[in-house]
Order: sequence, then structure tokens, then C-alpha cells
Amino acid sequence: MNRGMYFLYETTFMAMAPARAMADASRLFYTNVANPLSHTQFGRTMAASAEMFERATRRYGKPAFDLPFTVMDGKEVAVSERIIWKKPFCQLIHFERALAPRTTAQPKVLIVAPMSGHYATLLRGTVGAFLPTHEVYITDWIDARMVPITEGGFDLDDYIDYIIELCELLGPDVHLMAVCQPAVPVAAAVARLEAMDSPHIPLSMTLMGGPIDTRKSPTAVNKLAEERGIDWFQKNCIIKVPFPNAGFYRDVYPGFLQLSGFMAMNIDRHMTAHWDMFSHLVRSDGDSAEKHRDFYDEYLAVMDLTAEFYLQTVDTVFVKHALPNGTMKHRSEPVDLKAIRRCAVMSVEGENDDISGVGQTKAMHDLCVNLPKDKQLYHLQKDVGHYGVFNGSRFRKEIAPAIKGFMAKQGASAKSGSTAKLSVVPSSFAAE
Repeated sequence: MNRGMYFLYETTFMAMAPARAMADASRLFYTNVANPLSHTQFGRTMAASAEMFERATRRYGKPAFDLPFTVMDGKEVAVSERIIWKKPFCQLIHFERALAPRTTAQPKVLIVAPMSGHYATLLRGTVGAFLPTHEVYITDWIDARMVPITEGGFDLDDYIDYIIELCELLGPDVHLMAVCQPAVPVAAAVARLEAMDSPHIPLSMTLMGGPIDTRKSPTAVNKLAEERGIDWFQKNCIIKVPFPNAGFYRDVYPGFLQLSGFMAMNIDRHMTAHWDMFSHLVRSDGDSAEKHRDFYDEYLAVMDLTAEFYLQTVDTVFVKHALPNGTMKHRSEPVDLKAIRRCAVMSVEGENDDISGVGQTKAMHDLCVNLPKDKQLYHLQKDVGHYGVFNGSRFRKEIAPAIKGFMAKQGASAKSGSTAKLSVVPSSFAAE
């Protein structure tokens, strides 16, 4: 791929700045209530056109979690974010709740956000669902474009190192949740902790829509990776970060390429959504337009990945299927899922997932042959796609309660020293 593509992208963005400023000024002019045209069809159309142009040409920055409070026992409780651990490519955020001093301690859950182009804030709904009942922590991955090359590289082995270190930091009473991409490195980290007989083995790990074995129900994404091979991705997807970014000259898989791939998969849906927003603006349907803004402000905010992490992940997970084949290694040590004997495993899949097909995450249960069946649970959620596995109404009403129930059983089992059998959860069943 032309190494100047990133530079061209940056140049085009800067060149469009005057036009963006003019479009924003036009929007303000035609939405000003003091302007009689703002109350006409013409004025609303001009304002809508200006906003759509400005949104189509802007760069979307990292969104905020914007979770100032949660509701516990019918009362609002203030929530603040505190960074309690930081590395060059990741920081750990603890959502601290303003609880009364003698409040009973609640279970700890570490949400491992995907490092696949979007920011951790994509899991805002996931965090919000667990705040009333758990001490919530989340991995906040850093945009590789912002990490100076002097900080060194970051690959899949480093990712696994980070997860192991976080397990050691939070202690053995933590529950892990891996959303999509982290399923493989989280499983690998737990397998290594088990193999080392570490005292910091988590109580449970929940893998949600993750590519444990992409040979099962392969999607378009899986087929592309396997057909093209790692050399094609090296040649066509890796670009150096241009000046004046902090990560100048670092090899990355840029977020704008990842976003273009996501958009292309459902281009008709995105075009329809943007036309609908234009229509909502013209009709002064502010609520519908605001929902569109909220979704795309998040969806269009992307980050770069280090080249070594991206290529190693593609090769390990999607080309060689190293984890299910038993050939995956971490720092030259084998990643053997048969070592998992204590950490309970739950897998969650969406019936209509077009990123991780049905069966890919469930494959984890077939590989954990030494883990007791009463420490395993599989949940197939009807009528949801990939996004619905970790967000939305069905997640809040059905998936999150199932996960909480699973975690509660494992916590109770650990306290009693027994292996109490899991109760049946609606639309879930124990792995066979």
C-alpha cells in the first residue's frame, strides 16, 4: 500500500477545515431562532445540509464515558472515573461509586474492552449495566497514533502480559469479561495463570462474541483473513503515522481503514441512517436526530493499532487458528486451554452476529476439557447481532442478568469451597 496514504488522509482533513468552518457557520445561521428563515422548509434544509457536510468531514475524537451516576436501591449514587494503573498502550479505569462507608463489598468485574479500532467507550452500556451491582474496572486502550515510537512496540504477547498483570493487581476474586477481540488473549492469559498455578486466577471469565475458533460459522471477515494471508495484510494495511502526531513514524493499522471496512460491510444501512437523519433535521425531529448523533459520534471515533499487534492477531487467530489447534504460544510458552481447571467459563453469542459467527465463542467449552461442567455456561441470545451481545435492551434485560447470575454462583462457590451446580438461566444452557 502507498506509504503516503496516511499523509494524504491528514492533508485532506486539514484542507477541508475552511469548508467545515463555513458549513458550521451556515448551520448556526439557519438554526438561529432570530433568523426568520430558520422557521421555513428552506432554512431547515440548508441547516441540515450544512450539519451533514460538517459531520461527514470531521475527525471524531475519543468520546467520554459520561456515566456521572448509577441507581442503587432506587437512589442515585455518584460515579467518578479514576485511573489506577497505566502503561504506554493501556490504562485501567475504576468507576468509583460514592457509597456509604460500611456498604457491603460487591463483586469485582474487569471488562476487557476490544482493541479493534474503537475506543473502550463503545462499552458504555456494558459498564452502566454492571455499575449498580459490581465494582467495575475497564481497560482503556491508547490510540497507537498518540504513543511515541520511543515507547517501543506492542504485540499480542504484550497484550496477554497486560491481562496477567491486571489479574495480579485486582486479585483472585475478580471476574473477567472479554468483549469480542479480547476473547483469545484473555483465554490465553487465564490458561497461562492456571499452568503456572498462580494465586491470582480469576473466579470466572465471560467471553462475549469472541473469535475463539473462526472455522466455525465463518463470517465475511473470517474468510477474508484466511484467503488473503498475512503477507497481504502486511503489504496493504500497514502505514506509518505521519508528522506531527506523537506516534510519528510508528507502523500502524490505521483506524480509518478499519472504519472503512466496517462501513463497507453494511453500506446500505449506513446510507439509509444518514438519509433518515437528514429527514429528521428537516422535519425538526430533534429526538431522532440526537439518537443518530449519539450513535455515530461513537461509531466514527476510531483509533490506530500497532502493526505488530494487528498482524500477530490476524495470523494467530484468523489464519492459523492457533488457539483451537493447540499451537498458540505466549513468550515461547504453550497456551494450553486444558490447563484451565479453576476459572469458570461462560460464553455469550448473538444469533445474528455477522462478525463472530455462532459457535466460534462456544468452541471454548470444547477446548476446556478439564474444567468441571458446573463451572461452564453457554448463552445464545436470540434476535441480536454483534453489537447487541454487549449493548442494547436485550443485553440489559437478558444477557447481563445471565452473566451476573453466573458470576454470583461462582463467587458463592468459591466462598463455600464447594462447586454448587448452576441453576438454569432462561435462553441459556450448560455447555455439553
